[in-house]
Amino acid sequence: MTGLAVDERAPRRGPSWHRRAFSAMRDLATASPSRFAVLIFSALILLFTAIFSLPVMASDGQVTPLPDALFTAVSTICVTGLATVDMATHWSPLGHVVVFIGVNVGALGVLTLASILGLVISKRLGLRAKLLAAGDSNPMRAHGGPVNEGQAVRLGEVGQLLATVALSTLVIEAALAVLLYPMLLASGIDPLTALWEAPYYAAMAFTNTGFAPNSEGLAPFAQNYLLLSVLMTGVFLGSIGFPVIYALWKHHWHVRRWSIHVKLTLITTVVLFFAGAIAFVILEYGNPKTFGTMDAWDTTFQALFLSAMTRSGGFSIIDIGELHESSIVVGSMLMFVGGGSASTAGGIKVTTLAVLALAVWSEAKGRPSVSAFGRRIPSDVQRVALSVVAWGATIVALSTITIAHLTKAPLDEVLFDVVSGFATVGLSTGLTQELPDPAVFVMALTMFMGRVGTVTLAAAVAATSRTQHYALPVERPIVG
Repeated sequence: MTGLAVDERAPRRGPSWHRRAFSAMRDLATASPSRFAVLIFSALILLFTAIFSLPVMASDGQVTPLPDALFTAVSTICVTGLATVDMATHWSPLGHVVVFIGVNVGALGVLTLASILGLVISKRLGLRAKLLAAGDSNPMRAHGGPVNEGQAVRLGEVGQLLATVALSTLVIEAALAVLLYPMLLASGIDPLTALWEAPYYAAMAFTNTGFAPNSEGLAPFAQNYLLLSVLMTGVFLGSIGFPVIYALWKHHWHVRRWSIHVKLTLITTVVLFFAGAIAFVILEYGNPKTFGTMDAWDTTFQALFLSAMTRSGGFSIIDIGELHESSIVVGSMLMFVGGGSASTAGGIKVTTLAVLALAVWSEAKGRPSVSAFGRRIPSDVQRVALSVVAWGATIVALSTITIAHLTKAPLDEVLFDVVSGFATVGLSTGLTQELPDPAVFVMALTMFMGRVGTVTLAAAVAATSRTQHYALPVERPIVG
């Protein structure tokens, strides 16, 4: 009887579907973080495309065409700022709220994925040192104790880092909104409208998106240098990256305690900021359509503002299409570099440029290794930096060729808008709003690859790295 009772007992149920799904996501995140990043961004883009397609999202109550809905979703989630429609007039108030939510969700996703990705796969290459600010500025040390280079981070540990990132984002955006509100009132904006536009501008500045809530953009504030300075501050904080913000908060101005990542990020960012401004002044001081009619002070400030925005900000006072071709090239170069790693900015990242510059300098000096600030930069970091540049240049080249063929537009305009899309900047010569549907899809793909491409490439390089217990014979090809 006992045996029959055991045999007749109902079989135990397996794990529920949500547990299996979570387990599958956890395995995917730890086994292939690059695929996990692409999956997350793709899912968010599809979700927001469906939302933007709803009639209630448009101001005219009509269904937004798929190319425009998809492009807006990509631009929002990838915090780019380019648009194929007039963002201020096309969307309803509810649509603007969705855009506001989308850029913050996209920024949090970018920060979290870029920060965590290296930790997840650090068992092989230690991308923490390349993408997340290695050493004491690593926020995981503060929340989870010491983190060894060979330790992989499971999804269970992600929540603490996400909370830290979300808190810093909330505090910075709130502070920017508080500063902007009285400035908007002083500029003639009514209190109720300013109550919405202040946090909107704050979010667009910190996330480096660059959308404006009004059809005139920043034109009404062209002479309000205090307001523009606050926007530049927000763009700067968003572009330097969460690891740098964390290090500055933790160590303040104790420079000796900063990691090499923090030092390289800040130095390269400041150098490019002033170098870009100087270049714009030299190239545009005689252009009556841009800086030619301004006095010395206005020219200097507007050049600094343009240099800051080409780093990923996306706001603009002057008409980008009126710049000289030489300035277009300079702007494209600045945008291609972008901001800091694990930030809301795009591009190949300033630390990538810094590492390659140090490698070139060391080679010119005949030094056997690359070093900075008393620390040696390992060769695997240099290889990833070189791979990121090659990856970015390939994306830009292929997209430029394709869109130039589809539109027959001037090459400098196509290149500028493509680099702006790849680097998630949002500045445009006016070409993007005139793109045919096939070119819209190409530009959307460029923005998507620009946002997740360089990070996932670095992840793929690290994830596929294997220990080799033998050495092949050496043979040197001719280079150069």
